[in-house]
Amino acid sequence: MQKIFIIEDEVKIRNELSSFLKNNGFEVYVIDNFENTLEDVLNKDSDLILMDINIPGVNGMHLCKEIRRVKKTPIIIVTSRNSEMDELICMNYGADDFIAKPYNLQILLAHIEAVLKRSMPEVSNILEYKGMKVNLSKGVIEYDGHMILLTKNELSILAYLLENRGKVVSRDDLMSYLWDSEMFVDDNTLTVNITRLRKKLDELGFTDVIETRRGWGYIIL
Repeated sequence: MQKIFIIEDEVKIRNELSSFLKNNGFEVYVIDNFENTLEDVLNKDSDLILMDINIPGVNGMHLCKEIRRVKKTPIIIVTSRNSEMDELICMNYGADDFIAKPYNLQILLAHIEAVLKRSMPEVSNILEYKGMKVNLSKGVIEYDGHMILLTKNELSILAYLLENRGKVVSRDDLMSYLWDSEMFVDDNTLTVNITRLRKKLDELGFTDVIETRRGWGYIIL
């Protein structure tokens, strides 16, 4: 569950935001005392900070800058100060997004989800198996200076088996996976693709990589 830290001094807005975000599957932290706001933020682990810049006793823009000095946590500014200069300063101080009040909660949610998605670490597009590299972006297998091109179905089958390495994957599971990937496949098509994939692996010196468990499915050990 992703965690959102709300820095908002207006009680009604704070409670509304907190309730809305909890109902949408987030864990929420709030503060109602702003004497040690910076320390409170830095001491709490969160995935995103949602903050106003009109905070009692605190320069919100300066707070944003100080948080960014220490943390890379995404920051969305939500404020009634909606001039272009306010937005420019906040973005220059490290904010990831700027939303003016009043706002639509669903639109705010879309901004939150977009910022969280951008902040997620990139998933590797390379799968490795005994020195062999399966490049999911290029659709190729690379090994010992050699490279073989795979079709979309062949790539998906190999990737799915590698991701479930050590487990038997049934033919039904493979066909369902390929269907979910919007690839047309029936029982005969699956057999043809498995045969072609095995042949390409053999060409690289990887024999018997995909084992058949009769009456059950396939497995890569």
